[in-house]
Amino acid sequence: MNTEHTQDATVRLSLIAPAHDEEDNVQPLVEEVHAALSELPGGFEFIVIDDGSNDETRSRLLDLAKDRPWLHVMRMTNTPEGRGNGQSAAFHAGIRAARGELIALIDADLQNDPADLPRMVALLDERKVDFVQGDRSANRRDNIVRRASSWVGRFFRRLILGDSIRDTGCSLRVMKREIALRIPLEFRGMHRFIPVTARQLGYEVIEMPASHRPRIAGEAKYGIWNRAIPGLIDCFAVRWMRGRRRPTSSESCTPQQEAD
Repeated sequence: MNTEHTQDATVRLSLIAPAHDEEDNVQPLVEEVHAALSELPGGFEFIVIDDGSNDETRSRLLDLAKDRPWLHVMRMTNTPEGRGNGQSAAFHAGIRAARGELIALIDADLQNDPADLPRMVALLDERKVDFVQGDRSANRRDNIVRRASSWVGRFFRRLILGDSIRDTGCSLRVMKREIALRIPLEFRGMHRFIPVTARQLGYEVIEMPASHRPRIAGEAKYGIWNRAIPGLIDCFAVRWMRGRRRPTSSESCTPQQEAD
């Protein structure tokens, strides 16, 4: 199948991955994505956002993009010295550059398996839902500390937000484009609340078992202090936003309509 598209063409799926200091992971990730999606009906594109990397992440991606027209490389600007703007900001930028009818998200650390994506797209179509969320619960390859922090986070999300999604920490997800554009990802940490926010907006979200692999290169960006505790605080912010959200739909009016 030909996966080359013109700049303005619409593709079936846009896959987006933020990358911060992932120089040893980007080549196998790109190769796995192509293997998984090259036969996807309607075509695909893969957008990787370099989020303030201090290594060769961007240069390696640019080399890979030379003969891969479906691979698009972006970089975040105005990043703090030595750091990135975070996953939420990178997803926000990638979504607005995407051309896909569907938007898929993935981590760049190879812990998500791109081979799960065709099944997620098929499930979305088969069940006629709006959003498919990956669930790694049965396949976690994390240490005991990360598993414990995930359990605590899930407990408080359910308590504070009524969030029944089992694995919000799994970045692997596929959704309709309109949902991705409505999530306020310009706020730090909002990527953790994408599924529950989609449900708050009235979309149907289902879960699908997904693979999980141990990290073999690079360093984890999140730990108990910069993930669990900020995530707990953010739960209250998301609850506040839920209570303040108002319908924004509208329609045009004409004199004839008013007369009728």
